[in-house]
Amino acid sequence: MKFSVLASGSRGNSSYIETPHVRILVDLGISCAKTCQKLKSMEVEPDSIHGILLTHTHVDHVNGLRVFMKKYHTKLYLTKLMYDELSGMIELDNYQLIDGDFTLEDLNVHVIKTSHDVADSNGYLFEASGKTLVYITDTGYINVKYHKELSNKNYYIMESNHDVELLMNGKYPYHLKQRILSDLGHLSNKDSSYYLSKFIGENTQGVVLIHLSEENNEENLALESLEHALSKRNKQLKQIMISKQNERTELVEV
Repeated sequence: MKFSVLASGSRGNSSYIETPHVRILVDLGISCAKTCQKLKSMEVEPDSIHGILLTHTHVDHVNGLRVFMKKYHTKLYLTKLMYDELSGMIELDNYQLIDGDFTLEDLNVHVIKTSHDVADSNGYLFEASGKTLVYITDTGYINVKYHKELSNKNYYIMESNHDVELLMNGKYPYHLKQRILSDLGHLSNKDSSYYLSKFIGENTQGVVLIHLSEENNEENLALESLEHALSKRNKQLKQIMISKQNERTELVEV
């Protein structure tokens, strides 16, 4: 299994995952043109994408869907509640409703329910050829019932959205600050670091921190937070990457 975070941040999010038999996108919040450019930079043709999985329907996760699906007729995988939110904005004629875990060729997809201010939102645990990849973004917390399932996986792609001090001292209106900090908001650096330091184990190869706020976070703060949390538990990571808004990560083999 391989992956690349194509874009991540407040202005658009999308990631690419491949196995020997399937290629998918998780979210498509950047333009079709930018998505295709990033895919082709990895020698991946856009019409070879088997499906698009949604985490939720906010615009920074679905902005490129309409054009991409119209051009390439790619199947969209989403829940009924996500469909109800999207159907008024986008014509959906190639989709599959999901209700729990499912399989795409050799890729097993385990649904992790997240907590965000939308009708429905998902994180995912991907499994293929004995390798595991956790993908969690846009959530106020991670339910304790998933902690065992998420432990000691090979790779984690995890939201580290904001530094609380920067957020509270920043220019956002109070109601927006409260929304971000709530159980229906986003994981702070401290939250993300806590979960990751708890989850990672001897099988873990690395972490990619995603969805960093341009206004309320800095790469060094997210990195320092994670390194501090790991040191408190006497844990180390071989690789920590910080995703960017305008640059994709390398194509990582899990």
